Amino acid sequence: MAQRSSIIKLAKIRELMAAVQIGGLKGKGIQALIVNSDDAHQSEYLRKHDMRISFISGFTGSFGTVIITPNKAVLWTDGRYYMQALAEFEPSEVWTLMKEGLLDTPTRAAWLISNLPPQSTVGADSNLMSYTEWAVLHTSLTAAGHCLMPLEENLIDKVWGDEQPVPTANVILPQPLQFSGCSAGKKVKLCREVMNKNKTKALVITALDEVAYILNLRGSDIPYNPVFFAYVILTLDNVHLFINKNKLSEEAQQQLVSEEVNAVYHPYEDIHNFLKNIANSCINDDKIWISNSSSYALHADCGEAKKHTKITPVSIMKVIKNNVEIRGMIAAHVRDSVALVKYFAWLEDQIKNKKETITEISGATQLEKFRQEQEHFIGLSFPTISSVGPHGAIIHYLPTPTTNVPITDKEIYLCDSGAQYQDGTTDVTRTLHFGNATSFERECFTRVFKGQCRLSSTVFPLMIQGNYLDTLARENLWSVGLDYLHGTGHGVGSYLNVHEGPIGISWKPYPDDPGLQPGMFLSNEPGYYEDKKFGIRLENVELIVKANTPYNHKNRGFLTFETVTLVPIQTNLLDVSLLTDNEIQYLNNYHTKCVNTLKPLLQGPENAQALEWLERETRPLVK
Repeated sequence: MAQRSSIIKLAKIRELMAAVQIGGLKGKGIQALIVNSDDAHQSEYLRKHDMRISFISGFTGSFGTVIITPNKAVLWTDGRYYMQALAEFEPSEVWTLMKEGLLDTPTRAAWLISNLPPQSTVGADSNLMSYTEWAVLHTSLTAAGHCLMPLEENLIDKVWGDEQPVPTANVILPQPLQFSGCSAGKKVKLCREVMNKNKTKALVITALDEVAYILNLRGSDIPYNPVFFAYVILTLDNVHLFINKNKLSEEAQQQLVSEEVNAVYHPYEDIHNFLKNIANSCINDDKIWISNSSSYALHADCGEAKKHTKITPVSIMKVIKNNVEIRGMIAAHVRDSVALVKYFAWLEDQIKNKKETITEISGATQLEKFRQEQEHFIGLSFPTISSVGPHGAIIHYLPTPTTNVPITDKEIYLCDSGAQYQDGTTDVTRTLHFGNATSFERECFTRVFKGQCRLSSTVFPLMIQGNYLDTLARENLWSVGLDYLHGTGHGVGSYLNVHEGPIGISWKPYPDDPGLQPGMFLSNEPGYYEDKKFGIRLENVELIVKANTPYNHKNRGFLTFETVTLVPIQTNLLDVSLLTDNEIQYLNNYHTKCVNTLKPLLQGPENAQALEWLERETRPLVK
């Protein structure tokens, strides 16, 4: 029935495509429909209301673009989701997967140009596409004689109808100064200083984590992400907040006032008309600051007004943590590491002593219980990737009752997990084998570790973009013809999104990367995946700190990483013959830090199992 349902959905969408009026004329319709995995705020992760690609195709990954034509249904996604997409398509024979990141995969624009009849019209919901993506598509399609048109209504939503989940409207709570380290009023003041320097009349803040950050508020409208649906337009005189005010708790409203933010409240839906009015009131050199990552629809609302389109000052403030946030992030990672040590010690005991059967799901559930014991725990930062053997090769695998298998001593176990604490956000991956790994598995694991070690210990210039560091993590895999099809690192929020822009480490450039600076947190997560056999990934979160170098060329300043994740790397999976003396010393130093930091927190009989495991797993490695 699911396959028939998907075919029926596509048929209905194609009927609507054919009925779209263009210039008041009936009958022409649109020849292609683009569906992005975005909401109106260009969020990475979505609430159920906005999971349109999942509705139409069955694919549930966090990144994808669908193009529907009268006779084709095509989805682009990256290397994290190739296998998942093929497994989830409903039905598979109807959908074509475009593997983004591979050399022979065409861009969306190139595919459209080669598959559309002359002078075609391509439709899309302009609320759900960033200005940058819209502009690139528009330029390419126009040059080929086609037209990209914003649709007045979302065709997927029209087919979804009454079955579309209602938008979430959860309560919004304050993020106190003891965790934020800076009042909302001061953040607003700092933004206005930057606005004045750039001669802008208004600053449009659309990214949900930026809204939460500048207001020192947190919500739960998107699972695992402590954000809420709202816009902020900051002028030199007022803070305009577009929100369902009923969502704001009394404590949240009181904190805004106490932190000197006297917000002017507007209904959430009024953002477009309000922005149009601001644009119409602009005279002479008045400019509106709106990021190119905001929706094309909001950019269109600016009309003929001049725009300042750099990333917002909020984005930069958010990614460079203040001293309070840095201390909180470090403390959160220490507590989180305690939970992981307790989990891995418990899991190994269950498997080796053949106690009860532990599965991917029951293991993940137990790990969450250990995290719940930790101070300031709020929830998970993403669904736990608990994967055995071939499932580990599915980079963002999520176990379900139908795929759930036991964790045993026969196959590699990959666990990628994280938590939201009120003082910080965590993300850590460890790969373990509770039996005897093959020589190839051990070589792959060792090369992944070498890459993580290489990146973690590197020294680099202040303000260099993260893209330039990506090769360091891959070179030991590349040297033997191996690689991984995902980025090497992403920014991490402070009780905000676990994937935080605008920084990252990847083979793909981050166009808005302001340059790496002290106080930023990045993940360090090289991996290797053998389809249908196993997956390996090691992930730590790193804090960027100043490096002590004997020279400082032209006073540029140099930086390095400080690892804040403190979970042992399984030495039994390492092929020591492949390690250099420096790599062995790095690992021994790291393990010494792990045991010295966590041992005082694992005292008492209830922690004896975890402490014994910790001390055993951190014994010095010798060649």
